Amino acid sequence: MTTRDLYQIVDDQDNLIGAKPRNEIDFINDYFRSSGLWLTNNKNRVLIAQRLLTKDKDPGKWGPAAAGTLEVGETYESNAYKEAEEEIGLTGVEFILGPKMKFTTPRHSFCQWFTATCDWSEEQFVLQPTEVEQVKWVDKDEFFEDVRNNPDKYLPTMSLIIEALYPNSDSRLNGSSV
Repeated sequence: MTTRDLYQIVDDQDNLIGAKPRNEIDFINDYFRSSGLWLTNNKNRVLIAQRLLTKDKDPGKWGPAAAGTLEVGETYESNAYKEAEEEIGLTGVEFILGPKMKFTTPRHSFCQWFTATCDWSEEQFVLQPTEVEQVKWVDKDEFFEDVRNNPDKYLPTMSLIIEALYPNSDSRLNGSSV
């Protein structure tokens, strides 16, 4: 087993305490680290990616442009850039540090968000066939409305992610705070 096969395990304050292979992670009791990329363009649109239909976690659900679990030796930032390149072929774009979120459901994790702006067409993205079913640009306001009305189409944490990334807007989806 290489370090590439080991994922960072942290305590409930995001302090590194060990590493485990994916198949040994207890997603209820172990906290792991992940990064996510929230990609927008200059037309008020958000790039969302549909998870592969055969994924073991959240198959077919729509989520952010790219995301991934940190392997041993990675930082949140290095993982975000790696996942963006692997999952959607995105390079040459500078990421901006966003909020870090702690999730306790459906799995325990910390996710460091990064944001970026990119005006690529959907066809310019090169999708990783083992991770991503498809990507699409969606109008931000219509997307927020769809997440509110059809939450089962999206990752279970999508409304919390939107609220964390847009704290001062009218994007509140359920009136709760993050």
